[in-house]
Amino acid sequence: MIKQTLANRKTIFLFLLVLTAFVVILPSCKKKVRSDISKVLFAETKNKAFKNLNADTFALIFQKLIAAKKTSLTNPKLISSYYERNDYEPTLVLQHLPKGQLKAVSDYLGRSGEHGLDPKIFNAEAIKQMVNEFYDKREIKSPEQAYSELAKLELTMANALINYNNALQYGILSPRKIYANYYTETKRPDSTTMLQVFAAKNIKSFLDSIQPKDPQYTALQTALHTGTTGTGMNEIDFNRILKANLERLRWKNKPTQNKYVQVNIADFNLDVMENGKSILNMKVCVGEGRNKDFTAELKEYDETGLSKDRPFSRETPQLNSMIHSVQVNPVWNIPESIATNEISKYAAKDRFYLSNKNIDVYENGKIVEDPETIDFSAADAGSKYTFKQRPGDDNSLGKIKFLFKNDEAVYLHDTPAKSAFNLSVRAVSHGCVRVEKPLELARVLFGEGEKFTTIDKQMQSEKPEAKDIVLKPQVPVYLTYFTVWADTAGKLQFRKDVYGLDIVLDSYLQRLTAGK
Repeated sequence: MIKQTLANRKTIFLFLLVLTAFVVILPSCKKKVRSDISKVLFAETKNKAFKNLNADTFALIFQKLIAAKKTSLTNPKLISSYYERNDYEPTLVLQHLPKGQLKAVSDYLGRSGEHGLDPKIFNAEAIKQMVNEFYDKREIKSPEQAYSELAKLELTMANALINYNNALQYGILSPRKIYANYYTETKRPDSTTMLQVFAAKNIKSFLDSIQPKDPQYTALQTALHTGTTGTGMNEIDFNRILKANLERLRWKNKPTQNKYVQVNIADFNLDVMENGKSILNMKVCVGEGRNKDFTAELKEYDETGLSKDRPFSRETPQLNSMIHSVQVNPVWNIPESIATNEISKYAAKDRFYLSNKNIDVYENGKIVEDPETIDFSAADAGSKYTFKQRPGDDNSLGKIKFLFKNDEAVYLHDTPAKSAFNLSVRAVSHGCVRVEKPLELARVLFGEGEKFTTIDKQMQSEKPEAKDIVLKPQVPVYLTYFTVWADTAGKLQFRKDVYGLDIVLDSYLQRLTAGK
């Protein structure tokens, strides 16, 4: 009897334990209470078609629409995941329908041309029409139509707002995907950025907040809006150049440091920037480009009809890095391409060429004592041998080179060929950047002190020897490409598209609206 009583007590205890656990777990499994969509919609529109909508019914209809339209969404996984987590509620419509806020969405999307972006990209006209229907109680006449139009508006607007948000904050194109010779770290939008559109409490304030604030950006926007054209330009070319450079300004790849070196390839110019102002400016020579004649279009296209970005082998790449050191009286390790196409050919024609230019020849890492015995006319001469030019007045790198890590073996350097700085189009190098005032650049980077004194002394030495000097702290360097900007007086400055990069970018921007 005692054993039975104990057994019964144990059973009752286990039952109560399970019941308690069930009671504790039950609230966490309870389905989220859906918003009263009818209350919000009817209160704003006074349209009886919205008066008795069922949130569960809408959720099913909306879920099916998202599945059906997945292939037409720019970020289908993010959108699907968001609405699944939020029980397929029409977040944007419920949040912004009151007080006519939705009209701000269609208004801003419709004015995206102010950013050089076609409103068609964001389905601006379709959204405007749908928004107007919601605010006109005569347009939507039945619950069935209400469910359908509500789902369409929510999904179309979500897709458009995410795209618009991404475009203004990061650019509508990824430069890494359209340029072959591009090595600048460029941040692209992530899920946190995209989901900002759903968290906005006031949609107008949010859309105002993502307007780029850079003075250069607003200057180009103004020029695009006023329609003022550059000297010798027609309106179409003028607008294309502005739109291409507005897109470049939207890319998140701009310097954030107080001090940095910036080379604008298209301008053949270098600035050392400090606290937002140029403290040193000079001419530079950059790599040769494919668009030497500044033609209106590139000759080659890929299978989609887009202009191909096939850089000329000597083009200076776009990149960012850190200047970590200099080499005074540098040794020039001549690249194989130059050795094959130039050095070996010159040596074949003139047996004294190498000695006159202080160039040593190496075979399997060992110096060739008598290079005059080599047949430089042989097809493999440029690849079989390596060439190094000793320090000196004739050295192609001049008296100093500024080094920074990059995969293209590019650096800034001095040059004995000073006359090239008098050219208006200074795309003449093999890819590296020749600087007009190398000593001044060293002074600004190192500052007055022992290291700069050493640099100055060594550059003037009559017995030059290569010497490496570390730069601490390192200074960022940006090799960029802009063909229009506003100068300090607010006047627009235009430069020729020497590498044809505007043409490539323009072809991708135009393709965004193809078929829209």
